[in-house]
Amino acid sequence: MTESPSEPGPAIDASGDGLDDAAAVFAEVRGRLFGIAYRMLGSSADAEDIVQDVWLRWQGYDRSTVLEPAAFLATATTRLSINMLQSARMRRETYIGPWLPEPINTRDDPELGAERGEALEFAMLLLLEKLTPTERAAYILREAFDYPYDQIAQIVQLKEPATRQLVSRARKRLASERRTTVAATEQQRLLVAFLQAAQTGDVTALEELFAADVVSYTDGNGAKLAARIPVLGRSRVAKFIAAFSSHFWTGTSIEWVELNGRPGVAMVQNGVVTTSLTVTIGDDGIEQLLWTMNPEKLGRVLPAAGL
Repeated sequence: MTESPSEPGPAIDASGDGLDDAAAVFAEVRGRLFGIAYRMLGSSADAEDIVQDVWLRWQGYDRSTVLEPAAFLATATTRLSINMLQSARMRRETYIGPWLPEPINTRDDPELGAERGEALEFAMLLLLEKLTPTERAAYILREAFDYPYDQIAQIVQLKEPATRQLVSRARKRLASERRTTVAATEQQRLLVAFLQAAQTGDVTALEELFAADVVSYTDGNGAKLAARIPVLGRSRVAKFIAAFSSHFWTGTSIEWVELNGRPGVAMVQNGVVTTSLTVTIGDDGIEQLLWTMNPEKLGRVLPAAGL
């Protein structure tokens, strides 16, 4: 592949090709690097930090030793992401309330640099949290970016047979819990019906939309009005939603957006996104309500053009 140190770090620029060439090479793969880091971390802010770190290292590295720049940069991105994920999970121990991945409006970049849109939807990102960092990396590289096993093995520093087993184990673990993906039109239909019932506080209508074991998760990290524990069960969730119908929607406009490849909505007050919402759907109706109210996670909910 290339010279591939376990932790690519700054060095004297001895390549002689100049920073313009380095920048051009980096720009070609930047979207993919961000896509890898975002799927690994579930955070666009952390993914941007990783990409910036890789760029700084790339500037200073002896690029004359690198035979395949794209592979080298993907390796650096993945290994840094594995390290950051390990520390991020420790930081989440002090997070207030449920933690959800940061929503991203995918209308501008539908696949976030991937060969296919795998491991991008909210439901899948939540399942990926159950994998070890190395399992997650191997699964993402294979399923989202179609990397060959020999290259994944070099990136995660395992032999190829072990890497194949790692990906197979991750697939089996996710398949046992993965829900069937419904059509986007059906998801939007149920989300429209939910919004209508939620704004009027119609408990009966809400219950009819929910699966028996529906769960409402709110990621707020202490934000005002954000529930700090998940709410479980059809009746409890319906009553919970109805309880704030008289004040939550006042002065709020609803913008339809595409979040992580699926229909979602942004609640906007005075030009500022205060909440995003998407749902997961099963055969019996809405299975999960996924609310994001942490202001630090709402910067990429609307398209780049903004309001």
